[in-house]
Amino acid sequence: MIREDRLELNERFVKVFDLLEDRGEIVKNDRGGKGMGDFAEKILGNRGYGHIIRAFLNPKDKRVISYSQARTLCREYGVSEAFMLDGVGTPFGFDIPNSHSFINNDAPINGNILYTSTEAFAGSTVEAGSFAKEDHSWFAIPGVAGTGLVAFPINGNSMEPVIHNGDLVICRQIESLESIHDNDIYAVKNNGSLWVKYVQKIRHGGRVTHLKLISANHLEHDPFVEEVSVHTRLYRVIRRLSDL
Repeated sequence: MIREDRLELNERFVKVFDLLEDRGEIVKNDRGGKGMGDFAEKILGNRGYGHIIRAFLNPKDKRVISYSQARTLCREYGVSEAFMLDGVGTPFGFDIPNSHSFINNDAPINGNILYTSTEAFAGSTVEAGSFAKEDHSWFAIPGVAGTGLVAFPINGNSMEPVIHNGDLVICRQIESLESIHDNDIYAVKNNGSLWVKYVQKIRHGGRVTHLKLISANHLEHDPFVEEVSVHTRLYRVIRRLSDL
């Protein structure tokens, strides 16, 4: 009998696979490097094992992904190991630890929103255990509930007069590019850069392939287009705080 933890691991694999398809990193019938055979070669070491991947995806099949294969998936496609292996955080991006994670270390916990610097937020994926207590803090404000929230200060005037230099924005990560609402404001992490912009989806072949990023201060900052990849992360801006 398959252990319950392996079944849960495979359920997370199916979710991640669907998200990778949504991002265009997997195209099942593609022959240009993103097909099922290419995926099987990266994860299982043999491009002829596409049928095994399909077995993992089939809820009626008893075969499930192993932990070592799941770790390979994380390494090859930028998936969070915390999510994939333990079900903690989100599949991609900035894995914000639960505020209770620090209680045993006697850190002061007072809220559900993680405050971090712009530079830290713009960096590579941060795992839950890597937050230094002295560099990050938690806070709460009325009307902003839930988990998975991160806040950072704005540098620059590109979103004025909507968001000003020095304002603090509170964001929540979205999992799918299809969740983007055109012309809403998002924090976008891509190719080592971080922007806060109005966002519009650009589709090719039915899927989102690029994002148009638009500044509120359009007289000084022109719109530009960024290609999305497995490493692209989006966080919807849900609140702005000024004069802190």
